[in-house]
Amino acid sequence: MTQFFAGDYAGAPFELFGAPHLVALAIVALINIAVLAFGRRTPEPWRLRIRFGLAALLIVDEAVWHLWNITTGQWSIQTTLPLHLCSVMVFLSAIMLATKSYPLFEFAYLLGIAGALQALLTPDAGRYGFPHLRFFQVIVSHGSIVTAAVYMAAVEGFRPTVQSIKRVLVRGNLYALAVYGVNVLIGSNYLFIARKPETASLLDVLPSWPWYLPILELLALLMIGLLYLPYAIKDLRSRQVART
Repeated sequence: MTQFFAGDYAGAPFELFGAPHLVALAIVALINIAVLAFGRRTPEPWRLRIRFGLAALLIVDEAVWHLWNITTGQWSIQTTLPLHLCSVMVFLSAIMLATKSYPLFEFAYLLGIAGALQALLTPDAGRYGFPHLRFFQVIVSHGSIVTAAVYMAAVEGFRPTVQSIKRVLVRGNLYALAVYGVNVLIGSNYLFIARKPETASLLDVLPSWPWYLPILELLALLMIGLLYLPYAIKDLRSRQVART
């Protein structure tokens, strides 16, 4: 049990697309498929409980992450401030679930899902493989971000619009600019805009800094477009039906 919380973990390191990773991805996928398939059947009284339960899971998971870093002597302002995209999305998603905030949904759906999916595929778990606390924490955190946005869309009926895309792109870039200033000030690498992360990630296949930054911008736009595509198709079909 001590190894479960250990900072100097002696177990097997995280293996990208190893059996535990693939099983975790499958569980996250099945949960979200179930939300899409059966979520609308959820009785109204249970919807509130589910939203608040998922919000609590997000906050508790993030709190455990910070507490573990503090107790193992790994917490620092250069690496552990909640400034990375998914760390921000933990709090935004929790508030969105508790308040049914549509403005926060726009970011949770268009940016939260995109960022969390990338983190699920290439988790920043370092040497902490299954069954260490960090393995579970990173999967639960990013999986819950995806589920929070999917739930609000599939169950509560929220949906992004073209204006949502504009707002998310403008405000997302303003946030990145502010974080770049923080990185310069304290020597950090939040949002990975100062350099590539040390662990394996999708950035490994991109050019070196700073040339991967505009490519990241294009990839973000592509992901946002793909997430909006089902709604664009639905709107197009609705207009075609209205004309007939």
